[in-house]
Amino acid sequence: MDINLIITSFPKLIIASFTTIKLLSVSLLIGLFIGLVFALLRINNNIILGKIAYGYSYVFRGTPLLVQIFIIYYGFGQVELIRESIFWSVLKEPYWCAVIAFALNTGAYTSEILRSAFQTIKPGLIEAGKSLGVNSKIIFYKIQIPIAIRQSLPAYGNEIILMLKGTSLASTVTLMDLTGVAKYIISTTFKPIEVFIIAGSIYLFFTFIIHNIIKVLEKKYSF
Repeated sequence: MDINLIITSFPKLIIASFTTIKLLSVSLLIGLFIGLVFALLRINNNIILGKIAYGYSYVFRGTPLLVQIFIIYYGFGQVELIRESIFWSVLKEPYWCAVIAFALNTGAYTSEILRSAFQTIKPGLIEAGKSLGVNSKIIFYKIQIPIAIRQSLPAYGNEIILMLKGTSLASTVTLMDLTGVAKYIISTTFKPIEVFIIAGSIYLFFTFIIHNIIKVLEKKYSF
């Protein structure tokens, strides 16, 4: 075990972890919005919109995240129409390709989590609000969304942790995140055990933080 390598690699991996956290945060934020929109489409009475939402969820939950990243990063670049469009300035960047892939992937899982949470809300709560003359929009924002968020916290917490681990795939498109920097150090030192022990420990620490934050939120907002 090369202790000196562990000591010298630790600061580099800590700095790289900020890229990982940024990637995770932006992807989750966009994915949460996407998930909410498609969850509402799933519970909508419009059959066509419901089928579209289901198709999106089925495709992104049914295919590997790595394949999705490769299609967005490598595949789109082969389409001349995309290369000549205004979107190419974004799609040619590894960071934004990773964000798009992660956001669409987590959005699909989030939509299912929120859909399930919305459907578990007792109709009596909504009917009670209507009987009091409360506007439907107020019922949605003040009753349905808060309840759905509370009920989906445990499952969404697991999704955040899975997404954190999924960000390691960003290194496959040359992004120098935590795993990317770890792989670079290994390529120059040929000592994978020491480097991956540090990288794994950092991922484990972030998982510990996320787990406990979700646990606190569950306790705070439980009925």
